Amino acid sequence: MAAKNDVLIIVPAYNEAQSIAYVLTELQKKVSGADIVVIDDGSTDNTSSIARAVGGVQVIVLPYNLGIGGAVQTGYKFAKEGDYSIAVQVDGDGQHPAGQVEKLVAAIRRNEADVVIGSRYLVGNDEEKDFFRRLAKNLLSIAISFFIKQRITDSSSGLRAVNKKVIYSLAHSYPRDYPEPESIVLLAREGFRIKEVPVRMQERFAGKSSINRLKGIYYLVKVMLCIFVDMFKDPLQLVDAG
Repeated sequence: MAAKNDVLIIVPAYNEAQSIAYVLTELQKKVSGADIVVIDDGSTDNTSSIARAVGGVQVIVLPYNLGIGGAVQTGYKFAKEGDYSIAVQVDGDGQHPAGQVEKLVAAIRRNEADVVIGSRYLVGNDEEKDFFRRLAKNLLSIAISFFIKQRITDSSSGLRAVNKKVIYSLAHSYPRDYPEPESIVLLAREGFRIKEVPVRMQERFAGKSSINRLKGIYYLVKVMLCIFVDMFKDPLQLVDAG
């Protein structure tokens, strides 16, 4: 598989039939010089057929639901095989505006960091209205900031861009349980430079977040346990990016 461009946008999607066409057409209109791959994570609706109908995108259909970690790692494996220089994660539910993607890519191209995370909480850009969800996310970000000795404001953000070395690392090994916060800790332990940039998010096109008011504290405890275990693992072996 030969890459047309040096940037790959990875769109993990599970039952996103209502939003995937919007997400893809917006990316095609607002992001130049990028290829797009949709990872259909075993959807039971027609996510994949709608994605193919949009045209101009690659679609990989997983045989069963692996979860967000497995789906995103599939995207990174695809990026590695295609020899892409930059990979960008964009959720398939429409909450990541396509117009924000080039901001992250530009920071990678300027070599400001190896990992650039789009944060909705920088410079007062806080759109989380639910108190319990906001509390859980804030406590998690504080804990991660402590572990990696760097301020992180939006550890659960799935909007992020990475360079080729990180592509190779994440293709080799990617956390499955709580991949967004866990990957920050693991990549920091590998010595990768991490940077946040302010972005504007929008309401998801359909559905709702899996982290609701009742699950917020439970989510926090589970993630913290996973990260605590991660701190005692051997750092991932960095694969030579050539």
